[in-house]
Amino acid sequence: MELMVRMEKTKKYARVVVVGVLLLTVLFLVGLIGILTYAKIQGPPPLAVPQSTLIYSDEGSVIGETNTGEKRYWVGLNEISPALIEATISIEDKSFYQHYGFDLKRMAGAALADVKAMSKVQGASTISQQYARNLFLSHDKTWKRKISEALYTLRIEMNYSKKDILEGYLNTIYYGHGAYGVQAASQYYFGKDANQLTVAEASILAGIPKAPSYYSPVSHFDHAKKRQELILQSMTEDGIISKEQQIVSKAAPIHITGEHAHQKVETAPYFQDVVKSILHSDLGIEERTIEMGGLKVYTTLNPEHQKAAEKVVNEQISDESDIQLGFVAMNPKNGYVTALVGGRNYEESPFNRAVQAIRQPGSTIKPLLYYSALKQGFTPSTTMKSELTSFKFDDGKSSYTPHNYNNKYAEGDITLAQAIALSDNVYAVKTHLFIGQDTLPKTAKEKFGLTTKVKKYPSSALGTSGARVIDMVNAYSIFANGGYKVKPVFITRVEDWSGHVIYENKSKKEQVLDPDVTFVMTHMLSGIFDPKLNDYSTVTGIQIRKDATRPYAGKSGTTNTDNWMIGYSPQLTAGVWTGYDKEKEISLVDDKYLAKKIWVHFMEEALKDEPVKNFKPTKGVVGVAVNPHNGLLATEDCPVQRFTYFVKGTEPTEYCHEHLGEKEAPKEKEPVKKEEKPWYEKVKDWIF
Repeated sequence: MELMVRMEKTKKYARVVVVGVLLLTVLFLVGLIGILTYAKIQGPPPLAVPQSTLIYSDEGSVIGETNTGEKRYWVGLNEISPALIEATISIEDKSFYQHYGFDLKRMAGAALADVKAMSKVQGASTISQQYARNLFLSHDKTWKRKISEALYTLRIEMNYSKKDILEGYLNTIYYGHGAYGVQAASQYYFGKDANQLTVAEASILAGIPKAPSYYSPVSHFDHAKKRQELILQSMTEDGIISKEQQIVSKAAPIHITGEHAHQKVETAPYFQDVVKSILHSDLGIEERTIEMGGLKVYTTLNPEHQKAAEKVVNEQISDESDIQLGFVAMNPKNGYVTALVGGRNYEESPFNRAVQAIRQPGSTIKPLLYYSALKQGFTPSTTMKSELTSFKFDDGKSSYTPHNYNNKYAEGDITLAQAIALSDNVYAVKTHLFIGQDTLPKTAKEKFGLTTKVKKYPSSALGTSGARVIDMVNAYSIFANGGYKVKPVFITRVEDWSGHVIYENKSKKEQVLDPDVTFVMTHMLSGIFDPKLNDYSTVTGIQIRKDATRPYAGKSGTTNTDNWMIGYSPQLTAGVWTGYDKEKEISLVDDKYLAKKIWVHFMEEALKDEPVKNFKPTKGVVGVAVNPHNGLLATEDCPVQRFTYFVKGTEPTEYCHEHLGEKEAPKEKEPVKKEEKPWYEKVKDWIF
């Protein structure tokens, strides 16, 4: 009887245990389903982490980097040495491709080892768990953190492929010395990219994350070597490498660099500021993303042009001088800015004088004026009188008297070609008034893209309305490329951290200037270097003519406080402004030629390996020899002849009679119609 009672009690307890186990199992399954459902509902966690944004030159070299002391460069699995991938899996998580985020067998083994040692001696975190911790969590050892880590791990495993997880892990794990991810670590420790690592180097690198300070080959090479041996042995046991490879890799010499790539990037800081400004203002990218979004920004900067610009500036400007400058070089075919200097010293003054400063361009504005004049019927042979002139306004109540440099005047007629070469101010103002004071402002904005307003004043013909260096160089680039619209381009492409292209520069070819008139203008601008155009004064480029070894076109500009030189070859346009930030008067004679010297030496240095190219005449122009002093067709008796281009149909038809002596005048090409007065005499009568 007693036995039966005990048996009944045993059955009762057994039923309770079974029911309890079943209930616990159900609860476990319900909880598991709940957790999985929660993880699925939460969706994929973002895998982006703060990464260094890199700025590249036109040839692909890094010229700039943004970071907060953490070096991070994202690379794809195909850009990582297979040896490093295999070494990492072998030592960190052998069953990575088999588990779903947690290695239960390994966890049990680690727990048993900890119990035996009565302390934490063995880790069991999988790559997925470590990745979750690196992405979202701190490294404290609380239960809250462990639960959160498990949930993040589930979300990652449920929403991303093993390839994505492995790639993310290798790009976020800390390798010591401020290097996050395999690319930054490879560059720091070995001075090479992650895809170039040998088995020996990969096995060193794979051992560091366990304890970056302890296993750093920079700080503790002996510790790093011991861990390398363990990893090589593990790779051999896993069948990744052979025993022979293990021995060879163990004995292979390891050369440690211990220096971050792009540690101190000083290339073109003013240029980089413009790039960052465009990313934020024009492309709408948040500043935080620019700084730590892992962007790859491909720019137009030509490192050789930038070096040439900085070298010439340092050579031409004395250390004792306080004079400042703004400099821009541009490819006229596409508007790509190849070099930019915004001041003498970026650390002392980050104010960018090449793009921010608005200064009087002086006579460099005249080509824009004379282009409009050519469109309205002027030719290189159009003559007007160069003499001190006062222009009356407001019914004689107001007057304006422009002066030539050093108050020199021809006291007679000069041609448009001479007016440009000699920079005659009286001729410019007369032209401005004749074609209408609203013409230059409209042309400057609509045709040449100036972003500052040219005022409707007589003095605007002499460049008294402020302009930016970048705008003026862009305007001359339109002359240089034959009249096609361009705008300054600094960025060609932007990629996000994953390599997705988020911006790409695309430009359409649009003719905005008459190509024939543009070529005539270019040929006239080459006259500043030609002494054949000397008259009451010498051509304005005479000081640098001996330094120019190839065809150039350009124009200088001078005010009391500003000196400019802008010019171009068929391949390159460049412009220089020099002056003082507080608009102090430039009094030193040497400083008055400084912009010209910087310009010509830069052009010669930047183009030294480029072929010498001439400006190619368009089909709608014709070249004839003229007497440059009166613009008439030259005869063999003319002491000076200059081959000059005209738009077809506008070339002179009358021969020069001044130097014929007793010889019979040659017949003219066509009979010249007799008028009461030539049109230019009527113009002079109208002006005066």
